[in-house]
Amino acid sequence: PGHTSPSPPKEGAGGVPAGALRTLVVQQTSLDQPRETWSKKMDFLLSVIGYAVDLGNVWRFPYICYQNGGGAFLLPYMLMAVFGGVPLFYMELALGQFHRSGCISIWKHICPIFKGIGFAICIIALYIAFYYNTIMAWALYYLLASFRPTLPWTTCSNPWNTVNCLRYLSTDSNVTWTNTSTSPAEEFYTRQVLQVHLSPGLHQLGSVSWQLALCLLFIFTIVYFSIWKGVKTSGKVVWVTATFPYLVLLVLLVRGATLPGAWRGVVFYLKPDWGKLLSTTVWIDAAAQIFFSLGPGFGVLLAFASYNPFHNNCYKDALLTSSVNCLTSFLSGFVIFTVLGYMAEMRKIGVETVAKDAGPSLLFIIYAEAIANMPAATFFAIIFFLMIIMLGLDSTFAGLEGVITAMLDEFPQLLSRRREWFVLGLVCVCYLGALSTLTYVSLLSTLPSLDTKVCVHVFHSVSLCPFSGTSRFCADVHMMLGFSPGLFWRVCWVAICPIFLLFIIVSFLAFPPEVKLFDYVYPPWTTVLGYCIGVSSFICVPAYMVYHLLTAKGTFKQVRASSGLGEEISVIPQDNL
Repeated sequence: PGHTSPSPPKEGAGGVPAGALRTLVVQQTSLDQPRETWSKKMDFLLSVIGYAVDLGNVWRFPYICYQNGGGAFLLPYMLMAVFGGVPLFYMELALGQFHRSGCISIWKHICPIFKGIGFAICIIALYIAFYYNTIMAWALYYLLASFRPTLPWTTCSNPWNTVNCLRYLSTDSNVTWTNTSTSPAEEFYTRQVLQVHLSPGLHQLGSVSWQLALCLLFIFTIVYFSIWKGVKTSGKVVWVTATFPYLVLLVLLVRGATLPGAWRGVVFYLKPDWGKLLSTTVWIDAAAQIFFSLGPGFGVLLAFASYNPFHNNCYKDALLTSSVNCLTSFLSGFVIFTVLGYMAEMRKIGVETVAKDAGPSLLFIIYAEAIANMPAATFFAIIFFLMIIMLGLDSTFAGLEGVITAMLDEFPQLLSRRREWFVLGLVCVCYLGALSTLTYVSLLSTLPSLDTKVCVHVFHSVSLCPFSGTSRFCADVHMMLGFSPGLFWRVCWVAICPIFLLFIIVSFLAFPPEVKLFDYVYPPWTTVLGYCIGVSSFICVPAYMVYHLLTAKGTFKQVRASSGLGEEISVIPQDNL
């Protein structure tokens, strides 16, 4: 591709003391085409916001908040955001913008022996794409069903309904709800969409639902034509997919606030239980929520920032986008719990009984049922499931762009002129992998992605700070922005962030979550299989270390220096000069 030529350093009056930090400015000359950039600054901001604000903001944060003390949970959440999430977010944006590289090739500038982290990140992104897009396929199925004259999850007269189906509201005075009763919304989700009743367990997965397979194919078709040309096209698509959810959230918030019983849901959501702060679980949930909500460690922020102008103020971008993300989570809680309060009022039961479900069930059962009993139910159902699809699309665009940027930067001669074909192949692989989640019982539900992802990011932080040097990184930021990160950021990167990440992973390993699907509890061997799938990505880290040490030329001391463990060198791509 080219060659590097160091510019001669200027000697100071007193010379350079022995052992002092030396920074060499290296100019890279290349015959490759200049790197693509965002058409507008707003394209970048909307892409980052669309990536960070995903389905977890809508269903996970409200559930985690009320489960962990309501308003009291906001204290550990904000502390984890300030000292853990936002510093990692800022660090990744600055790294990507300075080095203009994806999550694989960036390690040749930081610490080459850790390049396996980049490959591990790409594998994790593929695993997540396998099951994350299935949720959008469910939402598309609901969206299409919403155009029927009567919403199919409002009645018990459908072929999939059982004798236990019971449509129960306060207006139905002659109906008694029992422990064996099921709502029409629950039966539509479990028996018509997922069809989990057709499989007794993992030993008989069942066939793939052709309706969901077509919905999934349509979702991936949208994904392909949104990202096949790079950020020039995806940057335009996010003007719709990143802004429309906010419009819908505001509409649903106004509608929810006017429903009878809405205040009950809000009180339940925010009523502080300060005693919960003494529980370790609350702090674990706060750390995990902010980490997965902001989403550092996927290589997405590296990829997006790498298309920025060199002197773009990524510091302000980090503060703005992370703040928008946290505020969106808080807003979503009001949207969800005003409706849950309405459902509790209609059934004359407590909000805690209505809000017992978490995850997708909160959206596809509880919220779908609430919408069905509102005036203008069809309209609200259509915009709600459109919002779910667009929230998911943004994150899929970002996740796959992180992989695409990483691979194109690592193998430019092979892939740079074949981007469209590479993206097509990647999307096809994701689609085929996602088909495995459309069986009656999904094996990928056993995948414990939390521990492997955090492990990868622990290595990310550790390799940045002690090995490549916080001083060097701060000097790079000063070169870009004209000012250096303050003491707060340095302390966070060196000490607090690694402790923050280790706290999450140790807590997860000490208290592994129970893997279950409704009433079906996965057998113990599936947990072992899940860990094997997770380790299949993490194994890239030590494997590449061994490969690097075996293939590098010279003595061990020379290899150590070439691995980024010796002298610190800042490399400025030619585009930035």
